[in-house]
Amino acid sequence: MPEDHLWEPAGVVWTIRDGTPDWAETEPDPVPVPTIAWVSWHLGWWWSVAIDHALGRAPRHRTEIRWPGPDRVVDWLRGLRDEWVGLLPTLDLSAPSTFPWPDSTVGHSVAWVNAELMKNVSEIGQLRLLRAAASTNPQVDGRPG
Repeated sequence: MPEDHLWEPAGVVWTIRDGTPDWAETEPDPVPVPTIAWVSWHLGWWWSVAIDHALGRAPRHRTEIRWPGPDRVVDWLRGLRDEWVGLLPTLDLSAPSTFPWPDSTVGHSVAWVNAELMKNVSEIGQLRLLRAAASTNPQVDGRPG
């Protein structure tokens, strides 16, 4: 549901403000809990950059990737998925790559994308479960009672 995207599961969060994600160059302490909006932006950002690398384009900077909003985020991510799936058969998995690490291969990049996708989707799922639990039990919102 659109209102789930910006639900804040804790007192310290990373979210989206006017399409722009919260960000810090060094990890804050305490580490903010991301909202679904922030995780979906993060997923779209790294997937866009992975596609840029695979196509030999200059990767877009984090600030160039804006969250499209709750009504368009699913279409945005599906579009990235379609672009990625179309690109996969053209890749030489044994070719050298510097993304996401120096001295890796395109195969490492593909595996990394898969791992990141699984991680981010499970984070979104967990946030949805917490949101549903919090709507029926206020003590489940992650905040001190």
